Amino acid sequence: MQRSLVLASGLLAGTILGAPAWAQDSQDPVERGKYLVTMGDCAACHTAPGGKYLAGNYALNMPFGVIMTPNLTPDKETGLGDYSYEDFDKSFRQGYSKHVGYLYPAFPFGWFTKVTDEDTKAIWAYLQSIPAVNEKRQESQIPFPFSVRTALVTWRTAFFTEKRFEPDPNASAEVNRGAYLVESLGHCAMCHNENKLVGNSSFAGRFGGGVIDGWYAPNITPDGHQGIGAWTDEQVVTYLKTGTAPGDRPGVAAGPMRQTIMESLSKVKEEDLKAMVAYLRTVPAKQTYKAKDLAAFDTKDAPGASTYLTYCSSCHQPDGKGIEGAVPALAGNTSVQSHGPETVLRVIYGGLAAQSGLAPMVAIGQQMTDVEVKNVTDYIRNAWGNKAPVLSGSEASDARAATKTMLSGTAPCAEIEQDKLKTAFDKLNIQDSLKGLKQQDFVPTLARLTPQIKAEQTGVTDDDIVNGLTTAFCKVGRDDPQYANPSWPAVIGTFSNVAYSQVKNPEKQAANVPTSMPGATTPPK
Repeated sequence: MQRSLVLASGLLAGTILGAPAWAQDSQDPVERGKYLVTMGDCAACHTAPGGKYLAGNYALNMPFGVIMTPNLTPDKETGLGDYSYEDFDKSFRQGYSKHVGYLYPAFPFGWFTKVTDEDTKAIWAYLQSIPAVNEKRQESQIPFPFSVRTALVTWRTAFFTEKRFEPDPNASAEVNRGAYLVESLGHCAMCHNENKLVGNSSFAGRFGGGVIDGWYAPNITPDGHQGIGAWTDEQVVTYLKTGTAPGDRPGVAAGPMRQTIMESLSKVKEEDLKAMVAYLRTVPAKQTYKAKDLAAFDTKDAPGASTYLTYCSSCHQPDGKGIEGAVPALAGNTSVQSHGPETVLRVIYGGLAAQSGLAPMVAIGQQMTDVEVKNVTDYIRNAWGNKAPVLSGSEASDARAATKTMLSGTAPCAEIEQDKLKTAFDKLNIQDSLKGLKQQDFVPTLARLTPQIKAEQTGVTDDDIVNGLTTAFCKVGRDDPQYANPSWPAVIGTFSNVAYSQVKNPEKQAANVPTSMPGATTPPK
């Protein structure tokens, strides 16, 4: 929920004119439920970083405070072990918990109310089958008067109606199927509605885009400029499966959406993704801003132009077209042109790991002032024919404060998630090989280590190897004083890009990647 971007989470649930069509998948309710829970991306909000699966205590940052999510495992003391199916159904589809009473709309029961009885029972069967974890829910940080749950009656009266999904008799079977996916467990509008807390209602700015957890989930209506109207069905489906789109649709899923794709949408069957897209095509197109509100930036002396040429053009190119297969284009990039600038700001400040075969991005904003970041953000959102509203107020500084990533040096080093890759790194003593490494030795060292890692046959992707090497370097280098010049974000960004070059194109020996940072003016992204 909180960890989704651009197109929100999906699920598999076959509905043709209201009748679930599960025969082609599994008659076992536990297996069906597992698939539903996975495709609904329940783990995103109910698994804490480094925590046990679905054991809760993930911190949801809401406008009114921080909510700690509950334990969904069948533990009798701290989870759902003392729940009956009726108790679960009341929480899941009515927003009322036997333990705490009315639930905050951070839990999308306003969408889950549409889930069929059969699917709800399957989800319950799966949740009762997973290992029980005894983990007490931590206290939420919600100030008065929002901490008084009985006050939620007012919200419920205005915005919540308990109602099962009803197919449109005038729509095709595919569109009805997609409507069920998008509007119930998929809860796409939970991130992509403009007004989050009014729920799934006509007041919510339906699918027009909005801020979620410090990122911008953009317009997904069929509008030709601000939404997905200019995308082909194939491009949208491929984006949902991989995080990138083929052809002339530049852009890479980042932030929460990236995790939603990895954990959820990449596992959805293609016919269900197609159905979701078919339904979104029927939603009325919506503009979230007007062209007349934009500033003119298509000039050489435009604000941010010099900053772009200094920090960004070496990779994204002076014309904003990027490098095919390595660096995404900014010109024509739908995500870049979203109504809200949050996603662009978070990427500039926080960088990006290697993904979808593309190079990692240096957290270059850590070398800029907030004024420079504001100006360059306005520039890339309005140059080369792009059109998007300019920043106002403290949006840039707020994004800097909210950005916590390994590449920016504002979050702890990550962990290698792939067990076989971690075992290979331990066997090859990768961390020891990277400890105390001089910047001028990045290329020869990685040229030696990369073939050894690939020879281990771990079954992981090149992206995983690049990100694993970056993680290993972070663990041994973050506190090394030699990396203070020019800065730690610049050094780890350089290392990550050299690793990308060696993993993807070892024959080039990273000839085009600097072996050291030549100052803050020519980042090597």
